[in-house]
Amino acid sequence: MFADRRNGAGAPGEAPARPPLPGGALAPRSGSLAGQMVKIGMLGLTTALAVWAAFPLYSAGNWIGIGVVAAVTTLLFYVYLSPRAIPAKYLVPGTLLLVAFQILPVLYTVSTSITNFGDGHRGSKEEAIASIEASSVVRAADSVDYRLTVAAVGDPATGDLVFLLTDPEGRVQAGDADGLTELAPDAVTTDPSGRITEAEGYTLLGAAEVSARSAEITAFAVPSGDGSGIRSSGLSSAYEGDATRAYDADCDCIVDAATGARFTADDERGVFLDESGERLPQGWRVDVGWDNFAKVLTNPSVSGPFFGILLWNLAFAAGTVLLVFVLGLGLALLMHTDRLRGRRVYRVLLVLPYAMPSFAMLLLWRDMFNADFGLVNRLLGLDVDWLGGEWTARLALLVVNAWLGYPYLFLVATGALQSIPRELTQAARLDGAGAWQSFRHVTLPLLMVALTPILVSTFSFNFNNFNAVYLMTGGGPFPPDNPMVGGTDLLITYTYRLAFGGQGAQYGYASAISVFIFLIVAVISVVSLRRSRSLEETHR
Repeated sequence: MFADRRNGAGAPGEAPARPPLPGGALAPRSGSLAGQMVKIGMLGLTTALAVWAAFPLYSAGNWIGIGVVAAVTTLLFYVYLSPRAIPAKYLVPGTLLLVAFQILPVLYTVSTSITNFGDGHRGSKEEAIASIEASSVVRAADSVDYRLTVAAVGDPATGDLVFLLTDPEGRVQAGDADGLTELAPDAVTTDPSGRITEAEGYTLLGAAEVSARSAEITAFAVPSGDGSGIRSSGLSSAYEGDATRAYDADCDCIVDAATGARFTADDERGVFLDESGERLPQGWRVDVGWDNFAKVLTNPSVSGPFFGILLWNLAFAAGTVLLVFVLGLGLALLMHTDRLRGRRVYRVLLVLPYAMPSFAMLLLWRDMFNADFGLVNRLLGLDVDWLGGEWTARLALLVVNAWLGYPYLFLVATGALQSIPRELTQAARLDGAGAWQSFRHVTLPLLMVALTPILVSTFSFNFNNFNAVYLMTGGGPFPPDNPMVGGTDLLITYTYRLAFGGQGAQYGYASAISVFIFLIVAVISVVSLRRSRSLEETHR
């Protein structure tokens, strides 16, 4: 009977034992019906997502992308249908998410940093030529008139402009920088005049949004054919006219029929230039190698602001870490005293800044530091323009950031203090150590084992603390001769202003600075964590 049970037969009425796998391990029991249904549902969802992702890739001819989708889908099916790939069932999802949300963005940023991608350099050379020709369109005697609705793709304030057009025959089309696209009649809604009032996939601009982007709308043109384009005439009509500038393939240049000027292509810079060096506003995206990185390091007009911001950035992150460490640890030590009454109430009050929304508190503190009606000046009897001076704004920013950050370190330090046996400090006292010596040589080294990784992460976070600077000071104050570099700017806010500032986006240059930020934070974090590891090994 025992032999039968070992071989999986079992006694009558018993469930059969699991058969052994090679090496003596037991095979896992088959999952319940509910578990199997969940697995089937998740794999079905995976298949649907793969098909959904494959169609646009196929339309764009992106065979590498289709191959990646197929490989990932095959891997998921193999892992979750195979009874042997049990560890991979837990490792594969995390690995795929790591690649999708960490590695790919880093690689894309690096690839963008070696290009001139930005305003005027977004598309290909062919798209730049079409845009140049369309923007030079003038009304002709036989111009076709359209009913116009101005729309955008996505955000109406920043999305790419689209002209929703109704021609005299009643056909509806969408025109963007690439040309015209016919719209299905059931995808749009028109008013009695034929003007489009609703279109699937597009956001119509309201009066305030049209007013804010009026200059951009006036300069926008839709390529509609060889040497022609569509431009707006007011806010509700548009016309199709002839271009005065045309591309000549023989000289690889743009010829202006009205003035006779020639703009020759510079393929290394991705622009069209005339004989005097003046360029057309429309260019195209090209690889510039390490020029963006060299610009940061060697161009005096760029390297000066960059290294100045870098020094303040390091001081801001290090100063914040020091302040939250001193405040958090000091308050944790105070709350750790047995003779203090009402400790629970004090602890609740001390963590209140951590419970408040940081963006709201930053805006509130900004008003409190206002020079005219701020609470800080009124309470202290001062007349200081805190946010108007460079060093006073930096001091205010450090104070507010420390107020927001100390509760987290206070909580961590409180937990770390409670994990230290009191016998150690009592033994130090018996050996003749005073209170400071006991703290310095016993308590603090043990605390640093737990607090050092927290301090490293605090430094890394505050090195890129965009919210604090942007909401508190906006990066200012700014010198009169340079509105791009403020007195409290961090590298991250400087990068943001370069990428999305009013003087035109420079995504390639901003990406190069982002790579510098990544390398600086990575090096500092690795060195600090290695030192914390050696500290931990010393106090084991």
